Amino acid sequence: MTEILIRTPRPGDAEALGVLGRRTFVETFVTGFGIPYPETDLAAFLDASFDPEPTRKKLAEPNAAWWVAERDGELLAFANAGPNGLPHPEARPEHMELRRLYVSKAAQGLGLGTKLLTLSLDWMEANTGGPLWIGVWSGNEKAQRLYAAYGFKKAGEYEYPVGAWRDHEFILRRG
Repeated sequence: MTEILIRTPRPGDAEALGVLGRRTFVETFVTGFGIPYPETDLAAFLDASFDPEPTRKKLAEPNAAWWVAERDGELLAFANAGPNGLPHPEARPEHMELRRLYVSKAAQGLGLGTKLLTLSLDWMEANTGGPLWIGVWSGNEKAQRLYAAYGFKKAGEYEYPVGAWRDHEFILRRG
């Protein structure tokens, strides 16, 4: 089996990154957790989040960082961290947030989530003097346990928009 490479994505990765993000979101939340998103809301969210142009813009965002895991030219997982945008009264933009940590179903169990989380946390700590933040879907207990193992505690709740649909999310904080 070919070695998995973890690297910073290039602008040319935007399309493959979008395909991976779209597929992983559906695998996790629609197929895995069975969230009954209305079709138009899901489509609007996936397009806004993972089409190539919005993805290229996100890759170029100042003060943000991305990592991808790749094997034989195929992207398997990614993480994105940057200035905090979570709606919590103590949260500040100069604090850092783990925005996304997606591992494709085919790559789960390879330790990529943990590797990408560790890279993200190290980068976040090096780029802020404040607490670290994560938003996580309230029904994703596996992710909540992983983040708790790294010192994150529930600090609040909010509604995350998927089109007009709202997911109930927990806001986690470390530090």
